[in-house]
Amino acid sequence: MIAEQRVYLPILLFICLHSFSSRFAFSQLFWNYNVSVLNSTTGLSNSWINLPYVRVYNTSEPSEMTPIIRSRKDSPQFLFAFYCPLLTNGTTECLLGILLYHNRFNGVSSVPQLVWSANRNHPVKVNATLQLGQNGNLVLTDSDGTLVWSTNTTGKSVSGLNMTEMGNLVLFDKRKQAIWQSFDHPTDCLLPGQKLVSGRKLIASISGSNQSFSFTVLNGRLVSSIDTNPPQYYIASSGDYSPLYDFDGRTFTALQDPDTSQFIKLGPDGHLRLYQSDAFDWKQLDEVMNSYLGNCGYPMACGRYSICTNDGQCNCPVEGNFFRPINRNPDLGCSQLTSISCNSSHYHSLIELSDTTYFAFEINFYASSNMWFEGTKMENCKAACLSNCSCKAAVWSKTLRKNCLLLNEVLSLKDNWSGSDKTKVFLKVQNFAKSQYQPPIVSQRKQSRPLKVIVASALAALVGIILSISAWFVLFKKRTLSVKAGDFLDLAPILPGILTRFSYNELKIITQDFSRKLGEGGFGSVYEGTLSNGNKIAVKRLNGLGQVKDSFLTEVKIVGSIHHVNLVKLIGFCAEKDHWVLIYEYMVNGSLDRWISHEKQENGLTWLTRQRIISDIAKGLAYLHDECNHKIIHLDIKPHNILLDQNFNAKISDFGLSKLIEKDKSKVVTRMRGTPGYLAPEWLRSVITEKVDVYAFGIVLLEVLCGRKNLDWSQADKDNVHLLSVFKRKAEQDQLIDMVDKNNEDMQIHREAVMKMMSLAAWCVQGDFNKRPSMSLVVKVLEGLVSVETNLDFNFTNLTEAGAGNQQMEVPISSILPSVLSGPR
Repeated sequence: MIAEQRVYLPILLFICLHSFSSRFAFSQLFWNYNVSVLNSTTGLSNSWINLPYVRVYNTSEPSEMTPIIRSRKDSPQFLFAFYCPLLTNGTTECLLGILLYHNRFNGVSSVPQLVWSANRNHPVKVNATLQLGQNGNLVLTDSDGTLVWSTNTTGKSVSGLNMTEMGNLVLFDKRKQAIWQSFDHPTDCLLPGQKLVSGRKLIASISGSNQSFSFTVLNGRLVSSIDTNPPQYYIASSGDYSPLYDFDGRTFTALQDPDTSQFIKLGPDGHLRLYQSDAFDWKQLDEVMNSYLGNCGYPMACGRYSICTNDGQCNCPVEGNFFRPINRNPDLGCSQLTSISCNSSHYHSLIELSDTTYFAFEINFYASSNMWFEGTKMENCKAACLSNCSCKAAVWSKTLRKNCLLLNEVLSLKDNWSGSDKTKVFLKVQNFAKSQYQPPIVSQRKQSRPLKVIVASALAALVGIILSISAWFVLFKKRTLSVKAGDFLDLAPILPGILTRFSYNELKIITQDFSRKLGEGGFGSVYEGTLSNGNKIAVKRLNGLGQVKDSFLTEVKIVGSIHHVNLVKLIGFCAEKDHWVLIYEYMVNGSLDRWISHEKQENGLTWLTRQRIISDIAKGLAYLHDECNHKIIHLDIKPHNILLDQNFNAKISDFGLSKLIEKDKSKVVTRMRGTPGYLAPEWLRSVITEKVDVYAFGIVLLEVLCGRKNLDWSQADKDNVHLLSVFKRKAEQDQLIDMVDKNNEDMQIHREAVMKMMSLAAWCVQGDFNKRPSMSLVVKVLEGLVSVETNLDFNFTNLTEAGAGNQQMEVPISSILPSVLSGPR
């Protein structure tokens, strides 16, 4: 009976697809494939509404589809459609993508596989619309009218839309030439015949560990890396012969088995695998590359800090003293009992792990040069890690040319099965109780000499820093004077090897003469640009002198010298006469404020996505406050200074108002600066600490949880204009549940968890800054390691009073929407 159903149900899918073919009867033009033609007089639709009506039954995850275009070839069959998996909570989230399924001789088809998606990180609802406009742009909008995705082909001579037999979605012109094609924008899959060149990547879906992996061509090799900052590599191959792909040093091409349907996919665990149609489903075949790695050769095989053993087990290092398994399961990774704090660097020490190495240690030769310390002695390697607060571990090799790897993030470790003593791992720990115990592996006798080396290295580093600061000051003064005279400002000697200097003419070419504006603000505008390798960038052109120049120099000095996965990356700069330009990584989903609230219907961010965004902001601020050589206070944390990448990972931007504070200082006197609505009450006294960022974070946290702006003048009841006033009133009435974002069904489902997080927001916005937590403590709360303070005061100071009447405000207040002020980067 079950076997009969497995045959019968796929037949239903096949019949449904063909029975509705008349509804999508496309002309056989040009390439003899199904085509939708612009300005057609044959009645073809150039607009498709997501109204799922084809049900797919033969899968453990039932789904519905709205077909748009299919390829003409019988098998393998490609279908461009809205694909809507049926969620367990009854809601529908749809992806616009290309589905692959295999039609067999008896009419039975395999389960459809999504091999490309336009919007995999932003699903749409029923009634979403795909439209091929008269301007040549293919645009996807959600049911509430929100722009989700487009081909960015406005103004191009587009004649129609086509699905080829190879599964390539193509916008073509009258000469049958491709204007845009999905093969040039892969997601996590490669189809046979599809080419991957330098500048294009396969990017895996976000895993449960909130990490993503990529696969690309780099410097003549095929490489895989995990999305850390900087990236850490685990595959680097010159591409030996394989029946699965062809690689000539520049182009990776997936090969086809003519007897079956196949595709290559980069999974959320970092494995690149081949999948093949098998009976009614898809069978996972071999690893495409580097099967010799074994499971322990992958970055998250056992999670952070956990050691992968030869028998596939995961264990925490020195578990009783310094580490404990996450959720009591070392397979998920290990967390430090006491987080490393730069304010207590004198308590830092290294523990040595015997017979242990790091995943794909040798392959990380391709990692960023700042991960490697050029030294020949193990003690120098250890000293380099101890003197750098960003370093969390050092890996040292006795035999390799590059023998000291410094890690800002520690992923999976693994047993050194050879039993040799050629590689050692040293983990940095915070040890507040040295008198109670010593690290169990390194003996006291062996520590004495390294201690002298560390002290000597630290003194040498201190002298070097003083000399560097002096040299920087002289160079800075010279270049400041030259700028006043109208000469070219060259910052390369100040930040050697970190940033790329662009000429103004280069930027005019990259941005098509600054024609593609992304947004604008008080100091200038942001434009989209494309580098020669195809990578998109955001170009921020500042207007004016004086304060604008100070903002430019502050941003270059701060962002150009720090690196963290949750801080926007500054790629380069231009400073020619009166041209002040900053070049950043491109953030495809723009600023957070455009996602917090919508005037129409529901906000598209799920609860899990909001949790990740909140965690990312907290980690970025904790790094600025506690893990840099200087304490950095951002001073302007707000939603339009939080940017979101394609996976909705959050990164902090706009450091033009930031302040550097020495580690031994707790507060600084400065003029009021920032944005009304996010200013902590202590700004009235002009004496501020990093707790002003904590306050602003609390406000942003409330906005994300409530799905509304902090100051919302569109509220009919003026008592509801200020979010903090509503928060205080609802807390006193024990009705905080009313504040959970009402326009989002997923938030309502998780409203109990949302209310718990509101208590963290209340802790962050305490009127007395001494009662607010540090951002490092906030991170621990979000990780479930610490509980929120219970004795909270909900008598918050009115934010408008903190920013009113002060004539020293440095940031001009604009009536332009925050999303316009910031724009995507």
